Amino acid sequence: MANRVTLDDIAVAAHVSKSAVSKALNDTGQLAAHTRRVILKTAKDLGYRKPVSMSAMHRHTGLIGLVSADLEGRFATPALTGAENTLGTTNHAVLLTNSRGDPKLERAHIDQLAARGVDGLLVLGGETDVRPPIKPNTALGIPIVYVYAPSSNPEDCSVTCDNVSAGRMAIEHLLGHGRRYIAIISGPEHYQATKDRLAGARQAVEHAGIRLAAPTRYGSWREDWGRTATRLLLESDVHIDGIYCLNDMLARGAIETLHDWDLRVPEDVEVIGHDNWAVTATECR
Repeated sequence: MANRVTLDDIAVAAHVSKSAVSKALNDTGQLAAHTRRVILKTAKDLGYRKPVSMSAMHRHTGLIGLVSADLEGRFATPALTGAENTLGTTNHAVLLTNSRGDPKLERAHIDQLAARGVDGLLVLGGETDVRPPIKPNTALGIPIVYVYAPSSNPEDCSVTCDNVSAGRMAIEHLLGHGRRYIAIISGPEHYQATKDRLAGARQAVEHAGIRLAAPTRYGSWREDWGRTATRLLLESDVHIDGIYCLNDMLARGAIETLHDWDLRVPEDVEVIGHDNWAVTATECR
């Protein structure tokens, strides 16, 4: 079968010209990355093996693509470091691209990575909301792992955090330090991460037999909302000895506002956040 497959056969099956097939198989000429990858995959499926360049489809390149939708790099950098630490023992390297949350740009990046023969793809989301899976004709058989933002297809491999348990652990940490008058500062209400972290927090509060010291305050994920929400809490004269912030930027804003009110952290008010953002611990006043 391998000896009988021709360039014409591949061109017909891939819906391209014979010259495009020649360019793809010989890695020459100007050809869109997606088209090149489609042709190589079609040739492989048909059993075409004659050109020497075709062996590249079966050879491990030692490259893994990381396609990130994280605009600020707070997740992309740790993910890149973790991937390189793990893959370094297997002589792999990681190629990082940023889709900026744009599906078209994401597809373009995947086409480019696929054309370079990456052995696999890590697709990193900017939040934990479920995302649509990558279309098969885009990835063309490359193994994909969805990170942080899970695929809506339960058959896909998705690695994400357990935000319900995280929310429960945050409250339990405060309770374990003797805090009983706890307030929560949150990001936008519609995010799945918000819903899950609050669900876990409420479980811990109910299990302890206490009530939150104040209603949950929803806003942005940014530091300035952490400052504003904390100021509103203090101005309301509600007694608080613990604040659970749903991310570390909110926590940093909360800590700085508490200091502005001459309150000690954690002696007077203990603050806990999410994401393990080092600057919260190292740069707060």
